[in-house]
Amino acid sequence: MATRGGHHVWVGAETGALKGVNLRKKQATNFGELSRGGGVCALCWGDPEESELLVASLDRSVKLFSPEKGKFTDSWQCPGGEGPFCGLATLDSAIITCVESGLIRVWRQDGTEPLELEVGRGLCRMRQDPVNRQRLGTGGKENGLKVWDLERPREPVFRAKNVRNDWLDLRVPIWDRDLQFLSSGKIVTCTAHRQVRVYDPASPQRRPVMEATIGEAPLTALALPPGETSVVVGSAHGDLAVIDLRKGRVLRCLKGLAGGVRGLQCHPLRPLLASCGLDRCLRLHHLGQGRLLHKVYLKSRLTSLLLSSHQDWESEEEEPPPPAEVKEEAEDALWDSMETIATPGNRPKKRKSSGP
Repeated sequence: MATRGGHHVWVGAETGALKGVNLRKKQATNFGELSRGGGVCALCWGDPEESELLVASLDRSVKLFSPEKGKFTDSWQCPGGEGPFCGLATLDSAIITCVESGLIRVWRQDGTEPLELEVGRGLCRMRQDPVNRQRLGTGGKENGLKVWDLERPREPVFRAKNVRNDWLDLRVPIWDRDLQFLSSGKIVTCTAHRQVRVYDPASPQRRPVMEATIGEAPLTALALPPGETSVVVGSAHGDLAVIDLRKGRVLRCLKGLAGGVRGLQCHPLRPLLASCGLDRCLRLHHLGQGRLLHKVYLKSRLTSLLLSSHQDWESEEEEPPPPAEVKEEAEDALWDSMETIATPGNRPKKRKSSGP
């Protein structure tokens, strides 16, 4: 049952607009005032029912949007630190923000002083563990993966160790661009140096337990499909690839993008992947078939997206094409049904009579 205005995907743009997209109608609705200074940095749901949407902007404001009412209902200023927001989350009634200089703040609505964590400069991403919501993961440029527990915020509960030196015995640079928590407790990251890595905080080994080098462009975003046996990564050149987390090999490449990937998210239950980026288009791919199901041009450079799992996605998944063996059987049946026409035999050539 489609609700809340029928928007399947919410997308943030550099212009400051929040766009609600109905994929079935291929229509987008703009909400909010356009302002370069108010460009959208991050999106997250305010509650599990998806009745509230939080929007973090370049002007250091966090706005509360109601999809059902179709308007912004509240706004807060979240000062402190330097740089744009690189993470946004909620914990009960509190809002968690993170900026590029490495300052994480937990803003409580009771008016008490926010809890602060300094996690290191050059931060690119902060993510919340969906299973243990007290835990946060951070990573950035020369700021390796760390896991923080808000109940024990003084020191990280896990600090990743850099990989061993390369074949020239040179130190490998660190630049984690995105990360996600697996339900098993492991963490998967992607880097600007094209690596996909899996870490296991429960293991005594602080180095990656799996590492693979993908493509030829910096990786910028990743998303976890249902089942968590693979990960989807996007690059600065618009490449999308599905990577097997067990063997580290490329399972499938998804085509259609023409600009750097900024936002990726998989549907929690269906094999669907939404992506957006610098080519100003929102796309929906079918992960199982690798096909592009929808493409909507949104006019602005896009920065982030958020799927609505409460919408009706049934009609978005088209029937898969018949497999090769079914096609072959149909062709054989067609040939068998044709009438056989006899081919006339070759007439014997007349012998030339020899002279007397």
